[in-house]
Amino acid sequence: MEPNVLLESLIDEAGVSRAGLAGHVNQAGRARGLCLRYEHTAVARWLKGQRPRGQVPDLICEVLAVRLDRPVTLDDIGMGVPGARTAVQEAGLSGFVERATALWRSDEQQRPHLTTAPAVTGTTAVMPVWEWENPPEDADVSRPGPSRVSMADIAMLRAARTHYEQMYRKAGGIATRPRIVGFLNAETAPLLRGGYGDATGRQLHRATAGLVAVAGICAYDSDAHGLAQRYFHQALRLAKASGDRGLGGYVIALLVNQSLYLAEFRRSVAFAEAALRAAGPHITPALATDLHAMQAKAYAQLGDHRSALECIGRAEAEAGRIRSAGEPDETGYVQPGLVNVQVAEALLSLGDLAGAREHAAAAVRSPAHDRGTVHRLAMLTHLELLQGEADKAAGTASEMAERARGMESQRLRDRLRSVREHLATSGSADAMAAARLIEGALRVPL
Repeated sequence: MEPNVLLESLIDEAGVSRAGLAGHVNQAGRARGLCLRYEHTAVARWLKGQRPRGQVPDLICEVLAVRLDRPVTLDDIGMGVPGARTAVQEAGLSGFVERATALWRSDEQQRPHLTTAPAVTGTTAVMPVWEWENPPEDADVSRPGPSRVSMADIAMLRAARTHYEQMYRKAGGIATRPRIVGFLNAETAPLLRGGYGDATGRQLHRATAGLVAVAGICAYDSDAHGLAQRYFHQALRLAKASGDRGLGGYVIALLVNQSLYLAEFRRSVAFAEAALRAAGPHITPALATDLHAMQAKAYAQLGDHRSALECIGRAEAEAGRIRSAGEPDETGYVQPGLVNVQVAEALLSLGDLAGAREHAAAAVRSPAHDRGTVHRLAMLTHLELLQGEADKAAGTASEMAERARGMESQRLRDRLRSVREHLATSGSADAMAAARLIEGALRVPL
């Protein structure tokens, strides 16, 4: 079950508590001859995605319609008939906007069920990618509205994406997520509901997709994988509305990365292939580099040596074609050395320690922002330990710990824990000292 953010948004808008809604539903039921005894715990279950039986969904609509002084349908409260083509779906892009902004509002209000929801799997995980890749396209994304969206508004969204991406790199996703979600609610949602022509609308949806993708990255970095996936799916739908195939490929790369972390290796390969196929000539060398490198890691985990090495070759060839002037802002994360650390991880899975060590060392020598450097140093530390160079690994790990200071990131914390455990079992005095240094950093709560 997925959290019902549409119902939650309407409850908030109606200004009624969970206990209050349950009481009003019981009262409305009595008027129909029903004996209902719902409490706030029942409403909590509905918000987690449970659909009550019988006439109760209709009663919820009736209660909220009175409070809001407007009609409320089953689709409005996220309880439409499963499998039916709902009015929200028929509403197309405008219906999507309402669902998306409802999620942003719930996230800003720190609803706990959003952050604990697991990532979906199977058809539910695949359909957003399939829908992005296949027709129909959005013929016209214009929208009537009293407040017209200007190019200055779109420029603000683009600047905000860059700002929050840099904040994420320096401070981590845990610290950045509340800020970017607040911006989505306060600044972005009103623009999406504003008025714009088709050309302006496509640029608006593109700028919004970039912001939502960063929100997803921050959720992923916070270990909220179900929420991150929903943001990535939103970004993919916005990318389709923008008409920018390359942007969609970038969002799929984020889904590939998450699938790798969740050990969904076959899905990682399939998603990367979809991005490479559908983006076609619109894909840039930087994005192609990352997709091929991640495919290599997935194939290596699956034990397919030949395919892994082929993907490594493609990634290295594409890396040689990267020209920063020809890349969009979103692919700026594909910095010098990224392909080296990706290849190092793939070679390590294939059992090639020497090759992995060579690539990890090259990655560390390449310039990168602090966050990227921490991951690279963690990989090099691990390989140095595997090759019996504990004292050298201690120095690398100490530099890693220093670089990680000030970052609030669950992913970096995972790397720190892993390195600490490997150092602690090495038997080296210097390594033990480095492990204690990391342990001190881990004592600070996120």
